[in-house]
Amino acid sequence: MKRDKKNVFVIGLDEFNLSMLNHLPEADYCRFLPAVKFEEMRGVDQISIDDLIKTADKRIDQAGTIDAVITYFDFPASLMMPVIAKKYNLHGPSIESVLKCEHKYWGRLEQKKVVPGAIPSFKAFDPNDKKAWQKIDFKPPFWIKPVKSYHSYLAYQITDEDSFRKAIAEVKENIGYFTEPFCELLKKYNVPDKLSPMNKTMFAETQIGGLQGTVEGYVYDDEVIIYGIVDTIKEKDCPSLARYKYPSTFPYEVQYRMAELSRRVIEQIGLNYCAFNIEYFYDEETNDIYLLEVNPRMSQSHAYMFEKVHGISHHHVITNLALGKRPKPLKYEGEYRLAGHFMLRAFEPGVVKKAPDRQKTDALEKHFPGLIARVNVNEGMHLNDMDEHHTDSYSYVLADIYLGADNEKELLEKYHAVVEELSIEINNQV
Repeated sequence: MKRDKKNVFVIGLDEFNLSMLNHLPEADYCRFLPAVKFEEMRGVDQISIDDLIKTADKRIDQAGTIDAVITYFDFPASLMMPVIAKKYNLHGPSIESVLKCEHKYWGRLEQKKVVPGAIPSFKAFDPNDKKAWQKIDFKPPFWIKPVKSYHSYLAYQITDEDSFRKAIAEVKENIGYFTEPFCELLKKYNVPDKLSPMNKTMFAETQIGGLQGTVEGYVYDDEVIIYGIVDTIKEKDCPSLARYKYPSTFPYEVQYRMAELSRRVIEQIGLNYCAFNIEYFYDEETNDIYLLEVNPRMSQSHAYMFEKVHGISHHHVITNLALGKRPKPLKYEGEYRLAGHFMLRAFEPGVVKKAPDRQKTDALEKHFPGLIARVNVNEGMHLNDMDEHHTDSYSYVLADIYLGADNEKELLEKYHAVVEELSIEINNQV
């Protein structure tokens, strides 16, 4: 008996992304099912990849068949995807190629082989080493980061020894949440001996800066395709992200160079049947481009913008790759010429005094065509209690605001009007 639809299992399935998956033309012949639900892998007390894979296996067995597995989220979902793909003989990247991206220090070693002029100086270190500061052989300012994290969690800008000591105290208290399950996974697969048992779970790298952008691409049958570049705008006086904007306004020559660097790095890493996004800095004064990091997945933070500009989100890309099909080129058939994903932030801890409910945001979305407002706080919440998905080392994301417009001026005017209507208030005097 012929099945009516293919079973596409999603690691980290959530309501927001499911709505865009169901807008795809592929939804006519694909059924999107949870291998793991978002709330089962984020905001949990402890991450166990083995337990999450067992959960996925159970759901796959209950469905009877699996035709594809996809994800649009970082760790642990991005690492589970090749494991499940291999187990069920599906299209997907190799586990080793994904690990080369996910292990940020290993990734730097691979990048250095092919684009040495586009990366900063870097050095791994053990956060428990009392002489770590003396062993980092470049001067501040520089950054320290875990070999595995996301959303810049436990990433700190170091300006002197005192700021290093303060950051390390925070790192030692929290770093095991990611690195312990990650290092367990490294031990199971083909990882160089110098990486899998190492205690150097942090690394330092010299500071790079400038305008920031992200290349979105994929690999189909070993062919690297670049299909979009997104501008990343930082907060004025803070390293945190303020918003994404698509399409990019970088000079075409710069976009071309970013694309060429991306091809060289992805070919070196060996990804295949996989989407990726690569973050870059462009220094306008020197005309240099620096690679920040490689992620072996599409960025779900950009999906709304692709849908509003192209008429289809880049969930189309990952769905087709997972089914072994070449994705169709994205056409400019959306409602708007440009789109933005804004992150409304607070920069000091406090208690939420006022926040809109779902009824209020639903009304706003009807009033502002194209708006999606996802409020991450509620009245009485202490910002320090927010999960790691909505925080970084410097700020708290109160709301994610998605908008489309025909020009930059209109986009910003819409955003400020929405923020005023949301009327979120924080009491910092606590």
